[in-house]
Amino acid sequence: MSESETIRIGTRGSPLALIQGEAVRDGLRQAHPELTVEIVVIRTMGDRVQDRTLSEIGGKGLFTEEIEDGLLGGTLDIAVHSVKDMLTELPDGLTLGAVLPREDPRDAFISASGDTLHALPAGSVIGSASLRRQAQVLALRPDLTVIPFRGNVDTRLEKLRKGEADATLLALAGLNRLGKEEVASEVFETADLLPAVGQGAVGLEIRTEDERISGAVAAIDHQATGLEVAAERALLAELDGSCKTPIAGLARLGEEDRLHLRGLVARPDGSEVHVTEREGLAADGVAMGRDAGRELKALAGPDFLP
Repeated sequence: MSESETIRIGTRGSPLALIQGEAVRDGLRQAHPELTVEIVVIRTMGDRVQDRTLSEIGGKGLFTEEIEDGLLGGTLDIAVHSVKDMLTELPDGLTLGAVLPREDPRDAFISASGDTLHALPAGSVIGSASLRRQAQVLALRPDLTVIPFRGNVDTRLEKLRKGEADATLLALAGLNRLGKEEVASEVFETADLLPAVGQGAVGLEIRTEDERISGAVAAIDHQATGLEVAAERALLAELDGSCKTPIAGLARLGEEDRLHLRGLVARPDGSEVHVTEREGLAADGVAMGRDAGRELKALAGPDFLP
């Protein structure tokens, strides 16, 4: 690449999104000192509409569509997303070109009182826009109430301070990146509350045929995270996952290239939860994800998924 070439990174404008975009920029600058790398902030539909849940306004693609339009139109070279916000089937001409090393994928519980989930009084109100979190919380504590809670990390924490709910849940990865991990009253082990597919991972979406950008991002691609994310996204794709169904999945790469995958599908009220697990070679992760997704679909039955 020549010194005159500029790479334009598209990202949302929340504090967390900017930190993720800056991590990509800094990684590319370190790997390719000759490059000029700039960040372009894009405001998405998911950012603009905050008074309804994602399932009501169209799903997770609302956080990515405008940035993807920039990629397809040539005004951007890389789109930086939280992998959990990405659709399983990307638009024609686009691909997941690289991922950064994964942060802690677990969920954090934040309560105004400092209580853990199990210590909250019956009837307490949990604020969450995630059906996945809602279903698993209600499966653990059916005596609680869950209400919609949208906005970036700071917005949700402010809503909690104002008393709009007794507690909320956030991705620990986001809190860690923002330096706010101390607000967590409790961190759930994944055996108790399974994360969203791709949670904690940052994805770099690029044009499929753009060899220049593909070569640039390869230098900062984290192979282990890529293997985990590929297995999880294969599970989600088999379930045709959207924001209208509580689906969770986590793959972890262990010793000797062994991959462990756990997947979950549930009813929004937590009344029915199905879980499955797989373990095998990392090279077989996508096949494992598909197989696990098919099993969950069979366990849930024909009327379970919308």
